[in-house]
This record gives sequence, C-alpha cells and structure tokens, in this order.
Amino acid sequence: MERRNTIQRDLVLEAVNTLKGHVTAEEVYSFIKKEHPNIGKGTVYRNLGILAEEGAIRRIEVPDGPDRFDFTLEDHYHARCVKCGAVSDVDMDVVADIMDKICDNHGMEFLSHDIFFKGICWECRMKAQ
Repeated sequence: MERRNTIQRDLVLEAVNTLKGHVTAEEVYSFIKKEHPNIGKGTVYRNLGILAEEGAIRRIEVPDGPDRFDFTLEDHYHARCVKCGAVSDVDMDVVADIMDKICDNHGMEFLSHDIFFKGICWECRMKAQ
C-alpha cells in the first residue's frame, strides 16, 4: 500500500534533516512544536516510524536509550557516550562482508546489524578535567 505524503510527514523529515545529528523523537517533536504548536506528539512519532520504514531516514535502536533518527542513509557505525548518552558517527569503513562471517548454531536468520561503540565524548572529558 502506497502512503500519500502529508504536510506533517514533510515537517518531520525537514526537522530531522535540519537538526542533523542523531535526534530522538522528543527532540524532533520539540523542534516542530516551536513553529507548529498544534502538532501532536503522536503525529510526529508515527511519521518518524513511517519515514524510517520507507527508508527516507534511518532509525537507530540505541541500547538502554531512546531510538535515534539519522539523516545519513548509508551504512555506518555509531558511538555512544556512557556519560551523557550522545550518539555520534564513527569514522571508519563499513565491514562489507560482516554478515557473511557470522556463524550461527541456533537457527537465527540474520537480517541486519548495528554496531555501537561505547566511550566518553570530548565534551564529557573536558568537563571532568
């Protein structure tokens, strides 16, 4: 079933692309609400899901944190600061054949992967000094 494009969906996509980074649904909602105070939180969350499903944005499932939404569609890896929770891209080439190297003895059919590195971001390191 093809979905029709809506003004709300356009607003959500524009917000993700404007905010850059790896934004949460709440950050997208707050950004849009400044200019469009009548927009509902459910509308923003639903449209983020639709845009991710359609491949217009990338949903990043963050362990122990809210999902993030990324405007960068190419495969890439992420790092998460264990102090503040900030998510950033990791500057490295994607391991092209990683899915071919997985050994499984439990009957799992692997569909995709997300690799997250953990660390302490520059800003948190500076605050600690």
